Amino acid sequence: MGNLLLEKVDYKIEETNFGTWRRYLYTSGASFHEFKSHTSFLGLPLVHFTYGKCPETGRRIIAKGIIAVGRLACGFIAVGHASLGLLAIGQLAIGVIFGLGQLSSGVLALGQIAIGAYLALGQIVVGYAAAGQFALGKYVLAQLGLGEYVWDMNSANPRALEFFKTLPLIQLFIP
Repeated sequence: MGNLLLEKVDYKIEETNFGTWRRYLYTSGASFHEFKSHTSFLGLPLVHFTYGKCPETGRRIIAKGIIAVGRLACGFIAVGHASLGLLAIGQLAIGVIFGLGQLSSGVLALGQIAIGAYLALGQIVVGYAAAGQFALGKYVLAQLGLGEYVWDMNSANPRALEFFKTLPLIQLFIP
């Protein structure tokens, strides 16, 4: 798959009522797909989807939109291997409000490794309130925890018990 920067790229362009598809099929069988909706808000397309490497640059294009989907995604709602947004979902999910992924962050973060400004849930977690296998925070619910008010295998601080029993999400798991 060579860099076609200096060559004209013959994209297959398809206009739909919702947006425009731009596609390219490499001779190797690999493909590139990009979709941008006609509707935009704050200068960003409502939906931006990318797949594969751009034949003009030989690199992946970052999906940027209100809803952004691609290997690399940045938007209000971002879904991708590496995603950045108000709501981010991906292997690396950096969310302002919510992050869901293997490594995630946000006010509310869920992941194998989660860093939450308020609540972090996962395996290894850090947050004001942290619930996980290994947790660090002010209020901690964990198998092994470190914090001011800890409810773990060794102790059950009454303030930690009281705090976690008030969280609706945690109430599903606590008898």
